[in-house]
Amino acid sequence: MTTVEATKAETEVPKPEPVQEKDGRVINVFSHGFLALWAAMVILPLIWVFINSLRSSGDINRHPIGWPTEADWSNFAGAWADAHIGEYFLNTLIVLAMSVTGTMLLGAMAAYVLARYDFWGNRVIYYGFVAGMMFPVFLALFPLYKILANIGLKDTFVGLALSYIAFSLPFTIFFLTAFFRTLPTSIAEAAMIDGAGHYRLFFQVMLPMAKSGIISITIFNIIGQWNQFILPLALMSTTEGQGQVLSVGLQELVGQAGAQTDTGVLFAAMSLAILPMVAAYVLFQRQIRGGMTAGAVK
Repeated sequence: MTTVEATKAETEVPKPEPVQEKDGRVINVFSHGFLALWAAMVILPLIWVFINSLRSSGDINRHPIGWPTEADWSNFAGAWADAHIGEYFLNTLIVLAMSVTGTMLLGAMAAYVLARYDFWGNRVIYYGFVAGMMFPVFLALFPLYKILANIGLKDTFVGLALSYIAFSLPFTIFFLTAFFRTLPTSIAEAAMIDGAGHYRLFFQVMLPMAKSGIISITIFNIIGQWNQFILPLALMSTTEGQGQVLSVGLQELVGQAGAQTDTGVLFAAMSLAILPMVAAYVLFQRQIRGGMTAGAVK
């Protein structure tokens, strides 16, 4: 090694790490820590509810946090039959079958027209739907109650489903309008040249192309309407438990029994109410993620 090279090697100093790389590491640590904390806040209560659903009421009251000495599966049978969770479950499915179908059919058609057709008033209608997302449910309860009572749909599944549709349409249209705008115009033009009409173009060409977005918003609507509490509580209030949906049924199960509630049965009922939504997240997480990111990538 020459004298010049030795001197150069001795005088070399390590280059400082780029400031941007350090900032990225700090952000990653912060974001991962926040996500871990958020996951713990969501998952731990679910585990606690499911564990307590396998314990007896006396054991839960003595030790709210603990493991079951012996799994008591009879709590689920009691919740399903004696606490009428099975009836509430069926009622919820009936309402959702009508409301989700109506929401997706009307929402997809309205979003497609607003996204792909230019006509007078297009922007006014679109922003009218967008403004609906800022309208609190509480402000509409009394007029909605009176309207449904006057037309004979109060305390009916049809009236409740129509209310769900009305409150779900703004976000559905907002989401799908942005999605339909990303679909290529050339395919629609080719289909029209091949003789497809507007209805055939929508149902056989554009709707299948928007499959990932449709699945995502459908799952969001199912979860939102499954957990809806205010609307069924206000619009189905005179039935006193009979014909109620799951969220209100659980509330009445706690409220009517008071201190004499069979705690194990209550936790089992809560587990039965939670499990379908957890299963939906687990089974369709890929479709939800794909639908949320597809519009940004295209």
